[in-house]
Amino acid sequence: MPPENLSPADPADHADPADSLERRPRQPWLHALTTCVDGNTTMLSSHTGDVEQGTAHGLYVDDVRVLSRLRVRASGESPEWVAGGASGARAEFLLVARNLGVPGADPSVEVHHRRSLTGPALHEHLSVTSRSGEPVTCRLEVELAADGQEIAAVKAGHTQHPLVPPQLGDESVTFGLPRHETTVSFDPAPHRVTADDGVVLATFDLEVAPHDTVTVAVTAEVRRTTPSALDADSGSDAVAWQGLVVEADDPRLGRAFSTSVDDLRHLLLRDPEAPDDVFAAAGTPWYLTLFGRDSLWTARMMLPFGTELAAGTLRTLARRQGRRFDEDSAEAPGKIPHELRRTAYHDPESGLSLPPVYYGTVDATALWVTLLGEAWQWGLPEAEVSDLLPALRAAVGWLTGPGQADDGLLKYLDTTGHGLANQGWKDSVDAIRWRDGRIAEGPIALVEAQAYAVEALEHAARLLEALGEEGALEAEQAAAALRARVGERFWVHTDAGEYPAMALDGAGAAVDGLGSNMGHVLGTGTLTGGQAALVAEALTGAEMFDAFGIRTLGSGNGGFNPIGYHTGSVWTHDTAIVAWGLAREGHRSVAGRVARTLLDAGEAFGYRYPELYSGLPLMGRPAPYPASCLPQAWSAASAAVLVTVALGLRPDGVGGLLVNPPATAPFGAVTVHGLRFHGHPFSVQAGRDGSALVTGLPDEFEVSVGNA
Repeated sequence: MPPENLSPADPADHADPADSLERRPRQPWLHALTTCVDGNTTMLSSHTGDVEQGTAHGLYVDDVRVLSRLRVRASGESPEWVAGGASGARAEFLLVARNLGVPGADPSVEVHHRRSLTGPALHEHLSVTSRSGEPVTCRLEVELAADGQEIAAVKAGHTQHPLVPPQLGDESVTFGLPRHETTVSFDPAPHRVTADDGVVLATFDLEVAPHDTVTVAVTAEVRRTTPSALDADSGSDAVAWQGLVVEADDPRLGRAFSTSVDDLRHLLLRDPEAPDDVFAAAGTPWYLTLFGRDSLWTARMMLPFGTELAAGTLRTLARRQGRRFDEDSAEAPGKIPHELRRTAYHDPESGLSLPPVYYGTVDATALWVTLLGEAWQWGLPEAEVSDLLPALRAAVGWLTGPGQADDGLLKYLDTTGHGLANQGWKDSVDAIRWRDGRIAEGPIALVEAQAYAVEALEHAARLLEALGEEGALEAEQAAAALRARVGERFWVHTDAGEYPAMALDGAGAAVDGLGSNMGHVLGTGTLTGGQAALVAEALTGAEMFDAFGIRTLGSGNGGFNPIGYHTGSVWTHDTAIVAWGLAREGHRSVAGRVARTLLDAGEAFGYRYPELYSGLPLMGRPAPYPASCLPQAWSAASAAVLVTVALGLRPDGVGGLLVNPPATAPFGAVTVHGLRFHGHPFSVQAGRDGSALVTGLPDEFEVSVGNA
């Protein structure tokens, strides 16, 4: 991608656009890049493995580009791409040096490029293999450079940056940056190392015997020279996800699950204030940090495989729970933060300007309470739950106090002019729309935020009562009152039928746009059985349900765009939450249909789920959203939801477990090993007819298997 792109001048300029072009930065697109990640480190490259200067490519550590060029040449030419792929911290590229070996169409000299990340270290193995009958002489060249550009600037389209002068040593090359030092070493040592205008050229003169392979290793190790208290390290080795195996008649389920768990493991970070606690960073490359909502949903989806991630996420967020009222950061006592960054975030084009710790989220506090309640049911030790009771009480205090406006609903309104205009998961400025396409005006009361709060208050009531703590009755009463308000104020009738409005606007009117927001209400205890059936019907109708998932906005709404960020695209986690909610409401067969579309999408993307995509089929495949993060935590964790739906799995109280697969098995027979309940590993075999066999759990737990 070129460093800058030409775009028309401001529409207000009435000059001929052809005569008034100006160079404007654009956010780089990511869909064609190859991405590896391990904790705080990300590598972005072309599909050939090369890192090209002046693009978004690079090795990023702590949101700083510590290598901006890594190009491989074989005797003066770029090897041509044949195949490649990436998962988690690894990538492989099969290339062919067509200028070497036997002339003709058959590849005779291969360059096998293998890449891996281990924390802040990049390992490149370049293997040249000859299939020729004669020895092959290859001059392998590796170009390296570093520019130290901040990732926020790259995201804003400022991909060009001055190069850092390299320091050439006897066996290595060093690039000194303001906060990091990158040292590149080689094995074997290059025959020549030169530098020109900041670009290092390492040359290896290779002689490859017939049917032999010669390998060159390039290692870049990054050291923090100016550590920050907000620097987080990789937590990929901190979770007990060993032995996770998913087998199904539909083999795609196992592939999607294993790839997603690999990606998710390498998105884990350690809390700098308590390194034993890990959480899932939201996604790479732009959001490789703590996001309250994203991290909470991810941990919740992964609960059937252990409570370590949930515990780390709960404690990490509790340490940063709001303690005072602050308009600039949207902080309030008891409120769970939206995002944490090393520095303040500024986007001059949109006017968005956020402090390092920002609390502009209406739903993370309720999601935190629900994760605590569900983690307790899955086996989070009571002592760890008790330690979090002060944070629980503070969160409930915000949900029933400052979080609610004068009419008893959770609302948001940015009063600073530089914060998020929308503060639910659909946080783009045009996300909340009327049926005719008008954008709703704030303050906004999202329907899913109310439902999250109902569910959270119910969890708080059960937990406080079980632990003999005060406040259970008050929490239960608050949940009932909020449930009644949703039933009274949010239901609308349009040409699309009867369904919950996505929000109430600043005048208290129900915003009647048909969107996926209502899907998040399913399973929260907010709806009656009849209401849940209406929601299921609306979500699986022609406007909302397409071949690859649930649309964020129905196709009959004004402003519908199948590849708009929140205006018609399909989000992986959003569709997974809908499937999960349908199953929890008892619509298990319909849930299976929705889950199957998500698996179809996963296959199209090589089982590496992107953040979002267009579900309108293009030659039978979904189209990528070009700026989508990949991998992204709650998208990767969505593969675990497919397993949960297939097994009909959920806890029943603290010591009980329900296993109730749908009779119309969406993936055929399914066997899952490595599930965990109260620390005990167990397995489930679900048959094609909805039957199930649970093995490995002690008799002390009550396991209910049914097909009701």
